[in-house]
Amino acid sequence: PMGSERTEIRKRQMATTPETPGAAQAQLNTGNRGSNACCFCWCCCCSCSCLTVRNQEEERARRTSHELQAEGIPNCEESPAPTLEEVNAWAQSFDKLMLTPAGRNAFREFLRTEFSEENMLFWMACEELKQESNKSVIEEKARLIYEDYISILSPKEVSLDSRVREVINRNMLEPSQHTFDDAQLQIYTLMHRDSYPRFMNSAIYKDLLQSLSEKSIEA
Repeated sequence: PMGSERTEIRKRQMATTPETPGAAQAQLNTGNRGSNACCFCWCCCCSCSCLTVRNQEEERARRTSHELQAEGIPNCEESPAPTLEEVNAWAQSFDKLMLTPAGRNAFREFLRTEFSEENMLFWMACEELKQESNKSVIEEKARLIYEDYISILSPKEVSLDSRVREVINRNMLEPSQHTFDDAQLQIYTLMHRDSYPRFMNSAIYKDLLQSLSEKSIEA
């Protein structure tokens, strides 16, 4: 009887032993599949996140001034139609162009075609800030200007060097009408040197000049 029991036990062991490697392999395969699945999911999530960020950056880069205009930026300043004398004066100096609302409107229209309208918008916002005297209003407008034109997260960020940015960051501790003076001057200079010469050779300026000249002749 003892021998029979031992034989029976041995048979059971032999019967179950081949299953063990198979089971272990199955578990291993399952584990590998699980590991690969997790790795695959993680990679996909990571890739999706990267693609999302990249797409957001590309979308930001593609945003044009026309889209910004649709979000509520006014088309132009209120001003009477320019005279032939005024339009001729714009060619004499950038200062004369920027002195009149009609000149700024025409120049801004040109900047919009070059996707750099934010330079004029920033300059105008700084001019508006200088007219304020109420401290709370100054602080609020300064904050909005910073968020709209200085922050690197804004689609309307203007191009400023590191020195000017440091000055702005210090000034923002106690905002005043002159918080952005250095930045405004830098953007004014940029428009003068870079955009103004192209504006004078643009179809926008030439067509306006020709139209007024023809009207003057007819009159």
